[in-house]
Amino acid sequence: MSTQILAAAHNEKRVPDGTYCQPVMAGAALMCGDIPPGYLRDDTGDNISDRNPNFCELTAMYWAWKNLDTDIIGLCHYRRYFASPTDRKSFLRPDEAEHILRVCDVILPKARNYVIETNRSHYANAHHGNDLYVTGKIIEEKHPEYLDAFEKRMDMTSGHRFNMMMMRKALFDEYCCWLFDILFELEERLDLSDHSGNDKRVFGHIAERLLDVWIDARGLRTSELNYIFTGREHLMRKAVLMAARKMRGIILR
Repeated sequence: MSTQILAAAHNEKRVPDGTYCQPVMAGAALMCGDIPPGYLRDDTGDNISDRNPNFCELTAMYWAWKNLDTDIIGLCHYRRYFASPTDRKSFLRPDEAEHILRVCDVILPKARNYVIETNRSHYANAHHGNDLYVTGKIIEEKHPEYLDAFEKRMDMTSGHRFNMMMMRKALFDEYCCWLFDILFELEERLDLSDHSGNDKRVFGHIAERLLDVWIDARGLRTSELNYIFTGREHLMRKAVLMAARKMRGIILR
């Protein structure tokens, strides 16, 4: 059985020893010069590499969907990696992933719990709420069998983020077919002229919310793993900003 775990990056980053990850340059089409040695690039074959400013790591996901031949596929980031189920300080090994996927369908990172916000209100306070509203309308029109799962998941206070996942490639292909059908339609309908900074990464942000929707609607079995963050994660700062956004939303209402 072949297993490939990709680590999406947007510039040269050293993949820590023991990660068992293959780095892939997301947005390679927009880079000047050669990519770092040992990196795959997402601008070969069927690709959307030049749309990386709005799709972020999803350009690597799309490339993997269209161009990789493997039994099991995983996607993580140059700073976030799945941890071993037996040692949260060690990186997930391919044989461990294969073992887990014998009894479940999808491996996910530990869910993030917002406590004081739903997925819907968190998105509206952190980004452009209309983007999520239009996404819901597209699901209602094109994939109505997923609408109930979408509404229920948006009203929950927890969710799996980062577009990190591992699953069998056949199931991954099904997910990508569904996901990009929605995102490409969303791309046609949104006006991004008023989106600045991080909000321009809208399709990556929306995809983070849609993975749970797809899993819930399909009734798939999941296994959560801790993840190892190799940079500095400012959790307190994020918590303060989330509380401030929530308070601002209450005041504006």
